[in-house]
Amino acid sequence: MRLAQGSPGQWVALPGGTLRVLGLAGKTDGAGERGWLLCLHGEVLLDFPDGNFVRLRPGEGYASTGPWEAVPTRAGSVLLLVAGG
Repeated sequence: MRLAQGSPGQWVALPGGTLRVLGLAGKTDGAGERGWLLCLHGEVLLDFPDGNFVRLRPGEGYASTGPWEAVPTRAGSVLLLVAGG
């Protein structure tokens, strides 16, 4: 989590796998990102093009199969992405 918060707005790849973390510094476009999204810290709103949304709190996850945008609703929000097809 510290690694992500040290590079806000940029995905940081974790060694040895398909895990990446993102410290949210504002709205982030996840159009090309697929897989499980897990909120590690703060609170994140996932907004979808069809008008639907999902709110993630720490420990909550969502399987993303299409484009999305992430909006932090609390300071220091961090997402973990487990990349998948």
